[in-house]
Amino acid sequence: MSQTKENDVPAETRAEPPATPRRGRGRRPADEVRADVLRTVGELLLREGMAAVTFDGIARASGVSKTTIYKWWPSAGALALDGYFHAVEPMLAFEDTGDIRADLTHQLHSFARVMTQTAGGRVLTEIIGRAQSDADLARAYRELYSSERRRLAVARMQKAVEAGQIRGDVDLQVLVDQLWGAVYHRLLIPDEPVTEAFVDALIDNLLRGIQ
Repeated sequence: MSQTKENDVPAETRAEPPATPRRGRGRRPADEVRADVLRTVGELLLREGMAAVTFDGIARASGVSKTTIYKWWPSAGALALDGYFHAVEPMLAFEDTGDIRADLTHQLHSFARVMTQTAGGRVLTEIIGRAQSDADLARAYRELYSSERRRLAVARMQKAVEAGQIRGDVDLQVLVDQLWGAVYHRLLIPDEPVTEAFVDALIDNLLRGIQ
């Protein structure tokens, strides 16, 4: 009796080789997921403003579950603030060239450009306004944004004190308020524009004195 050839066996009765198990995607690292959410929020903020930042909308746009987003941010306002900070952080980096006037000028010019030439200024005023009635956002604003911006400025000015470029008895916290606070004032109460000439006058008045 002749042996049955493999090709003579009906296809439906042939033994199939074991399938190679598919490799699952696995869980992405939390910092990678968080970065995706913040990037999505930052892009939406600078394009459409605060109204675009909702948990439903960000979940859809980023592909991250609402449960995960809620776990990291207590409110849409806090999420918007964190996304805003990460979106503008590269534009507001504080240089250290060894020349405090040059570094203050560069940083404040960059800040003025973000506030007036991008949607950043409008978004920041919306965040500040909403923080007046949103305790979570107000706390996040202090912890994630204003205190960090202040810390960076004071650290750079302290180096200038050590280099003899700023007097040692100057209150650096007040100096920050005089410089950046004046910009915020014009941003929130726009009687006068925020311009580079305005920034230069601020720095000149402070570093040269008015008496």
